[in-house]
Amino acid sequence: MFDNLQDKLDRALKTLKGQGKITEINVAETLKEVRKALLDADVNYKVAKQFTDTVKEKALGQNVLTAVSPGQLLVKITHDELALLMGGTKEDIYLGGNPTIILMSGLQGSGKTTFTGKLANYLKTKKGKNPLMVACDVYRPAAIDQLHVLGEQIGIPVFSNKEEKNPIKIAEAAIKQAKENGNSVVLIDTAGRLAVDEQMMNEIANLKASIKPNEILFVVDSMTGQDAVNTAKAFNERLNFDGVILTKLDGDTRGGAALSIKSVVNKPIKFIGTGEKMDALDVFYPERMADRILGMGDVVTLVERAQEQFNEEEARKLNKKIATNKFDFNDFLAQLNQIKKMGNVKDLMGMIPGVGKAIKDVDINDDAFKGIEAIIFSMTPAERGNPDTINGSRRQRLAKGSGQGIQEVNKLLKQFEDTRKMMRMMNDKNAMAKLMRNMPKGMMGGGMPKM
Repeated sequence: MFDNLQDKLDRALKTLKGQGKITEINVAETLKEVRKALLDADVNYKVAKQFTDTVKEKALGQNVLTAVSPGQLLVKITHDELALLMGGTKEDIYLGGNPTIILMSGLQGSGKTTFTGKLANYLKTKKGKNPLMVACDVYRPAAIDQLHVLGEQIGIPVFSNKEEKNPIKIAEAAIKQAKENGNSVVLIDTAGRLAVDEQMMNEIANLKASIKPNEILFVVDSMTGQDAVNTAKAFNERLNFDGVILTKLDGDTRGGAALSIKSVVNKPIKFIGTGEKMDALDVFYPERMADRILGMGDVVTLVERAQEQFNEEEARKLNKKIATNKFDFNDFLAQLNQIKKMGNVKDLMGMIPGVGKAIKDVDINDDAFKGIEAIIFSMTPAERGNPDTINGSRRQRLAKGSGQGIQEVNKLLKQFEDTRKMMRMMNDKNAMAKLMRNMPKGMMGGGMPKM
């Protein structure tokens, strides 16, 4: 996500490295490259120019502190302006009304139906709501079927009527049913077209006038760049929507839509889609996205995702097993599954400061855990519970049973044992104190030595 933009901004901001002070000349040279990077990312030209002009004005108006280099100062100003460009602060979805009526809008193929399912799942699992999804795409039966499939996956009811061709009547009947059944939120998935046309605009404008939604969300494919911004403008003129949803941000997106859309239509980005799974939905935080774009990672989001998967009771049980040296392959597999639920592996690693740049050219397959799982699944229950019993002949059997080489089996067992030792040490206060005492002096007080 934003890899190309991140590289170019990094190179541009490095031009100030080693400079003793900020001058109009060296800032102009740097920001010329920054503007090029933004334009290459398909950011609106006026937005890119206004952005660099603002950064220049703020940079020249500040004195560089002795503890801060000109390059660091410009990075800080660029970061803050990127966050402001994308909205400054997060904007919550409105959940007033009885029930809350949320209307989805956007072009065909933007991901409206999938997002409807994701949002319903988010409202159910994170907000404690009881949603009802409504299929109002009367032109594509496949869209109705897709919504029903998603509803079954996440355990949320779907209202549809394939015989009715008037979306207003379908929506009104759905709202009536929601009131009768106690559904607190009604999410209405509407029809899209391959391009903006008057018939579509009239249809969704009439639907808005009839059902009076509490929240209108515009769903857009982030990989379409400036086209996304132009479409948002057209929809906003007719619907005056409340927020933008950027889908497919896990793909090879250049970032132009995320950086331009707030400035052009003056509406906040509320959510971003980061995958096909129903839980691959993140609340949009402008500051965190600015961190990612500038390669600073996103530790807060990483911790939040981890907290969603790890509960305190399980952590206490695991801690007890580690302390008594009873951590086994059942626990190892459980931890692996929790990590997988957190999302795309490369995306997760990119949230760690400094790691994103290091792995940008590394192909990390989400199936990377399959070999490890195959070896563990080839173990008997006794072997999983007592890894020390896995001798040479058992290793040979595991290699054959899993389809992995004996080297892979040996590597996994060594990594498991190393992990177990480290966990044991971290739980042993005396061992940790000894480790700290034996550390080189350069790693204490005086800071970490240069790698």
